[in-house]
Amino acid sequence: MKAIVITQPGGADVLQLAERPVPEYAPTDVLVKVHAAGVNRPDVYQRKGNYPPPQGAPADIPGLEIAGVVEKVGAEVSRWKVGDKVCALVIGGGYAEYCSVPEGQCLPVPGNLTFEEAASLPETFFTVWSNVFDRGQLKGDETLLVHGGSSGIGVTVIQMAKALGHTVYTTAGSDEKCRFCEKLGAAKAINYKTETFPDVIKQLTNGKGVDVVLDMIGGDYTPGNLASLADEGRLVLINAMNGKDVQVDLSVVMRKRLTITGSMLRSREVAFKAEIANNLEKNIWPLVLSGDIKPIVYKTFPAEKAADAHRLMESSGHTGKIVLSWY
Repeated sequence: MKAIVITQPGGADVLQLAERPVPEYAPTDVLVKVHAAGVNRPDVYQRKGNYPPPQGAPADIPGLEIAGVVEKVGAEVSRWKVGDKVCALVIGGGYAEYCSVPEGQCLPVPGNLTFEEAASLPETFFTVWSNVFDRGQLKGDETLLVHGGSSGIGVTVIQMAKALGHTVYTTAGSDEKCRFCEKLGAAKAINYKTETFPDVIKQLTNGKGVDVVLDMIGGDYTPGNLASLADEGRLVLINAMNGKDVQVDLSVVMRKRLTITGSMLRSREVAFKAEIANNLEKNIWPLVLSGDIKPIVYKTFPAEKAADAHRLMESSGHTGKIVLSWY
């Protein structure tokens, strides 16, 4: 099969088209003929040598989400059959013509979506559900702040939380991106280059703060995140783009009875991811089918142009997801 491989740690040019064996698949796996694969920031980290793949994932083929057609099924697979259209969260190897996946991490491609649109869903949808609704326990009429509103995670959070009845605030790096986020459903998008987000959140919530903050920035955003939380609020960390070492006033955490938590999804066990898939199919897939939640694909590249896709990702010039296509 053809695959996009990391020839050595480095810049985008180290991604090259190469031949690799079709992956083997376990009795509980399906082998998917990949039509499209999502591009995510962890792929960039892996390419640079900063995010080693977990055991069982190809060392040199990135890619965490795919969409395609089931080519073969393992002897113990019960749900899927050859020819089914699926999208899936994978631990790696998504930038290839074939990818093996545990059956529980697959979801049906919604009938109103293309393969490219379906490939843009799994990584962010699994991440958002697990961290906002499971770990963050967002519920009822609670409010949410998410940073990076125009990113893949951001557009998913805004739509998903809004569709489930929550007020969502976000930050973005330009007025244009802010308007984009508000059109998606954010009650207010804050331009972090011209406004101080804790001050704006305080004004928007009449001094109360939000119930949950989903943060992928870390670093110097952390004190502002704590200041933006209401009493009993929850800060959920999923990345630390601005750095992992921070200084915070712990008296704020104690006084407001805050919870600070976080997670990394890639290395979690198959059963854990399968449970997320079940929750997504039950609670979110009907909203995708109805059009209340839509894939936001900014640009699709031919797979052999993966280096260009990574350059776009690193420029942060996109609004929504970046996708590779094999067809």
